[in-house]
Amino acid sequence: MKRPLPWLLLLCAWLPSCVLFQRPPRPVHAPPQEAASFAWPQLLPSEGRQVISGPMHAAVQLAMEDFLPWDLKTPTDAPPREQCLNRRDSYDAVAVPGGEGVMYVEIVLRPEACDMGGEVLLDAGGLYAIDTRSWRILSARR
Repeated sequence: MKRPLPWLLLLCAWLPSCVLFQRPPRPVHAPPQEAASFAWPQLLPSEGRQVISGPMHAAVQLAMEDFLPWDLKTPTDAPPREQCLNRRDSYDAVAVPGGEGVMYVEIVLRPEACDMGGEVLLDAGGLYAIDTRSWRILSARR
């Protein structure tokens, strides 16, 4: 009788590698009943309206993905300050088109986002130079 040991070893070595091929999480949608009860306005409000160009949006998304990756897991027992600093909505992004296919993106902590106890964090953000032709980070300062 043949032993399945080589196959078992191969399977045990292969299964953990599946963890490396995770897809980014999909956005959470409201349940169908809640979505059905949502009332769209006749026209979108013009107050507060901001148009973000496609290249600018892509550059900000690329910089934010490097700054706070989607799969970053903050421990549930982490202090509130650490939890706040690891949330994307705690930051604003400033994007400025540069010359020669470069977009500068600055990620800055919103002062009102996290309770810092009066402390000012000067290094809580990042500055990125994004190549908008090949969509890669040319340089980053954190």
